[in-house]
Amino acid sequence: MGGCVALNFSCDQAVNQTCSCLFGNRNYIYMMKANLEALETARQNFKKGERILLTLRSVICLRLNQLKSKDCVFWIFFQKCISSCKYGKDVWKKLEEVKELLSEGVFEELAGKRPAPKVVKKVIQTTIGLDSMVRKAWDSIMKPERRTLGIYGMGGVGKTTLLARINNKFNEEVNELDVVIWVVVSKDLQYNGIRNQILGKLRVDKDWEKETEEEKTSSIDKILGRKKFIVLLDDLWSEVDLDKIGVPRPTQENGSKIVFTTRSKEVCRYMEADDELKLNVLSTNEAWELFQNVVGEVSLKRHPDIPTLAKKISEKCYGLPLALNVIAKAMSCKEDVHEWRHAIDVLNTSRHKFPGMEEKILSILKFSYDGLDDEKVKSCFLYCSLFPEDYEIKKEELIEYWINEGFINGKRDEDGSNNQGHVIIGSLVRAHLLMEFEKDFTPAVKMHDVLREMALWVGSTFGKEEEKQCVKTGVKLRFIPKDINWSVLRRISLVSNQIEQVSCCPKCPNLSTLFLGDNKLEGISDKFFKFMPALVVLDLSRNRDLSELPEGIRSLTSLRYLNLSHTRISSLSVGLKRLRKLISLDLEFTWLESIDGIGTSLPNLQVLKLYRSPVFIDARSIEELQLLEHLKILTGNVVDALMLESIQRVERLASCVQRLWIINLSAKVVTFNTVALGGLRELDIELSGISEIKIDWKSKEKEDLPCNSSPCFKHLSSIFLRSLEGPKELTWLLFAPNLKHLEVAYSGSLEEIINKEKGMRISNVHPDMMVPFQKLESFSLRGLDELKRICSNPLTLPSLKKIVVEHCRKLPKAATENFRDMNRNNEVDE
Repeated sequence: MGGCVALNFSCDQAVNQTCSCLFGNRNYIYMMKANLEALETARQNFKKGERILLTLRSVICLRLNQLKSKDCVFWIFFQKCISSCKYGKDVWKKLEEVKELLSEGVFEELAGKRPAPKVVKKVIQTTIGLDSMVRKAWDSIMKPERRTLGIYGMGGVGKTTLLARINNKFNEEVNELDVVIWVVVSKDLQYNGIRNQILGKLRVDKDWEKETEEEKTSSIDKILGRKKFIVLLDDLWSEVDLDKIGVPRPTQENGSKIVFTTRSKEVCRYMEADDELKLNVLSTNEAWELFQNVVGEVSLKRHPDIPTLAKKISEKCYGLPLALNVIAKAMSCKEDVHEWRHAIDVLNTSRHKFPGMEEKILSILKFSYDGLDDEKVKSCFLYCSLFPEDYEIKKEELIEYWINEGFINGKRDEDGSNNQGHVIIGSLVRAHLLMEFEKDFTPAVKMHDVLREMALWVGSTFGKEEEKQCVKTGVKLRFIPKDINWSVLRRISLVSNQIEQVSCCPKCPNLSTLFLGDNKLEGISDKFFKFMPALVVLDLSRNRDLSELPEGIRSLTSLRYLNLSHTRISSLSVGLKRLRKLISLDLEFTWLESIDGIGTSLPNLQVLKLYRSPVFIDARSIEELQLLEHLKILTGNVVDALMLESIQRVERLASCVQRLWIINLSAKVVTFNTVALGGLRELDIELSGISEIKIDWKSKEKEDLPCNSSPCFKHLSSIFLRSLEGPKELTWLLFAPNLKHLEVAYSGSLEEIINKEKGMRISNVHPDMMVPFQKLESFSLRGLDELKRICSNPLTLPSLKKIVVEHCRKLPKAATENFRDMNRNNEVDE
């Protein structure tokens, strides 16, 4: 019929649908009030969670206002039923989404913490000639249709600096991204390392550190799946499978981006970059401008001829920023014009055997190497290339290698340090041949990868025949390569591979250094060490399945350094005890049970490291250690307060202790003597009932003589206090004025860090201890339920770089707010 519409909808269907809305499994209308209340509670709990706010803002604020304004009385029920049912269903769906987010996240901690910054700003030097490239990269990234940008160019051309400029621009420009993530990839592609870097940025909790690789991948996928992100991948050498990491593929719909740097244009293709940007060397004018900036106006004006000579030298750098920076820095201290002329002569006579990078760059970088004053210093620099790319080498460990190789003398200071080694490191850092870092709260250095290539090139091409070396690190070797010419090599490094067994019997009369650390070694054949009479350094560390050494190790009669840390070695074999020339033995984090016999078997030991091994200092081990007359450095463990007191009474032995782990101590009061433990650098106390720590600065061995020693721990830089049951304050920390790293965790009785009255009593006797923590760089407070204050007086921490405060519910925010204000440009976690 005209004007009529036929509805194929029975009365029974209407009743059924209506009843489903009211009384079905979902009960959308009936349960609407309860669901809205649940969402309101969720909104309160997650008001600082960005993802939850977006979810709740879209539903609660709109639906709550709409639904509250409706008169759902029974007589208009059928008019509003369908609409209300739809609204109720939306509310139910969003509540289910919130529940899912709850199950995935760690939001119970989020409300009390400041969210991580969207961008972590990178510190970079003033750049020349990069502005146009930054604009091009930025324009590409901002185009909605672009998803992946590949930046490629030769080593040392400034790719990482350009990526850092892009990173910082996200901090300066308004954008819609939720998070910017910086990841260093490097030649030795380690997926788990990439996951760890990403999770360290995304998750405020630390639980991810204990997760499996699959769990980490899933966590990254879930978190980034809800965000608009950009991942900046620095230094790709091959394709990175984003699926293995858990990074969702960027699409035009999700608005996320990937930007990476690489030396190879092929990697851009492998990564399916939809835009590529080649970074070229600087123009002649740009290079000259950069060279002038680094050398400095004063150096250029020392003689009328120097500017002309300097321009010629800058031209020899072929526009490579790294070469310009390194060589200009080396020339900045040259005062005599003859030195500048000599530099021109050296650069003109450098050998150019390799095409491309080697010919135009490595020979230029070699100039800085050639400028090193001493052949020993050159050997020390080349030695750093034995470690994997981007490897951070602890300074003290590096010096230990140099000592045992004979590059520097073995003379040690009263705290066990070698001054000559530190002088050499300082000179290499100032020459821009090494870069300084911190690794595990310990001073460290590493080489720029291009400089490492130069060092490897020099070592293999220009080195003396007896100094030849072979370096195959991080290349996933499963076996010892057959092409190694053992008979002529002086040093071999096969670090960070996947070698499981060593069964060959090489003849290597000249071999002095062998690095096999960070592999998967399970066994070494008895004949492997048979023909290595000149070997002085052997590193087998971080082979976590290596449980025993072959008796054939006794053949290493010249061995001076042996590193077995992070292995499953549980006993000192008979063969090992025959190594009477051994000077340094590292057994930290092993399964070693006893050091019986070490005093008579290894009489020349100067360094013995036992930290975090099952060997605890007792009366028998003290007797054994006293037999080591040349001992200078000792790391160890204590479980008995009487033994702690006993070792401090033997000051020659106690003064060697640099790293001390105290665990399961039942004594309520312990005393540390600053004279006896004068060399202590790291103190770790955990799971103990200590309620008071006393400090004594009187000599126990010379009580009749006046003590002029400092009452402080002069070298103590790191203190970790975890799960202590009794202390209410830690005022004794005033006796560590050079403290750089302090962590206090899970000590339920602790009420304050520095007590005012006790602090005053100490400062009255020692006025120089009045202000604590002036050199503190990292400060961590976790799980301290009763902590109310750090210090009664306002405290300034001028050196602070990082502060972490978690689960300290009674500590007012004002107690740490001034630290954050003063250090707002540094990394601060809450």
